[in-house]
Amino acid sequence: MCGRARCTLRPDDYSRACHLNNARSIRHLNMDRYRPSYNVAPGFNVPVVRPDDEGDTNGVVLHCMKWGLIPSFTKKTEKIDHFRMFNARSESIREKASFRRLIPKNRCLVSFEGFYEWKKGGSKKQPYHIHFKDGRPMVFAALYDSWKNSEGEILYTFTIITTSSSSSLEWLHDRMPVILGDKESSDCWLNDSNLSNLDKILKPYDEKDLAWYPVTNAMGKLSFDGPECIKEVKAESETKSISQFFSKKNVRAPAEPIHEEIPIKREMVETSEAKSVKKEPESLSILESSKTKDEPIEDDSQQKSIKEDKRDYDQFSGDAKPFAKETVQQRTSPVRKRNKGADDKQPTLFSYFGRS
Repeated sequence: MCGRARCTLRPDDYSRACHLNNARSIRHLNMDRYRPSYNVAPGFNVPVVRPDDEGDTNGVVLHCMKWGLIPSFTKKTEKIDHFRMFNARSESIREKASFRRLIPKNRCLVSFEGFYEWKKGGSKKQPYHIHFKDGRPMVFAALYDSWKNSEGEILYTFTIITTSSSSSLEWLHDRMPVILGDKESSDCWLNDSNLSNLDKILKPYDEKDLAWYPVTNAMGKLSFDGPECIKEVKAESETKSISQFFSKKNVRAPAEPIHEEIPIKREMVETSEAKSVKKEPESLSILESSKTKDEPIEDDSQQKSIKEDKRDYDQFSGDAKPFAKETVQQRTSPVRKRNKGADDKQPTLFSYFGRS
């Protein structure tokens, strides 16, 4: 943080963007290397405003440098990495040798129209574009340095200073660039020789004129660098959470306990067809005894009772059918009344199930 930004300003725009309207002249250095982009990253050539040491002491120069500091004491044979120091923490710039020696004379201004930050959430990150509400360019505090490689070529690089996040952006990230919001703070960082005054401006920007919105995840590709980078989209994390809310409901519905009546009926049919002995729950013992002839009998009295019930069932079969064969309509229709005769006996279990 900050590691991606929008930089599409024209060279002539930097005087106004960096509050340098009173500057008498602005020299350009290496500006032919500058390529405007909506998706600038460390290693890109970016214009910065710095004091013009070779000209008038009151003048400034617009110098195109690579983003990502390479300290001057870096070995000439060392492989450079612009991602190592593309940011410098304001709390430690006076302690680390890479930055401490640059504070007196190597301060500069970097102007972007906005920067990007990714919000962490789950397995994906959602990028946001942060900018001023009125569309004016932002100005960041930065430090620059020069390094000479083994071939004698001098490379100018810079790093953007960051601080703790403001109250309005702490939900997005815990760090933010030091934003110089007016001419006074820009002049102080660029020219003030009293280093104690710098602490006043190296602080979070907590004004109410910042705005932000989600942008496409294609920002992760450096080749994606057109105007689509700043097109507002619906945050994918929000879309995902909503879809998960409904999908979870749909998944849970089939997981509800299935009524156990189906396996019970299957076992009853298997018992009737195979005439085999199976142990059933006690709640079904009476029902199974009325359908199956071959279940074990506990004693003689029970055997006698079953035979009597069988005779009564044969006499009653003209008005009722076995439970296993009757239909739903027969079970729900009222039972026809019979005139009691001398041979009528106490209704048995078979007659009960046949009439119910």
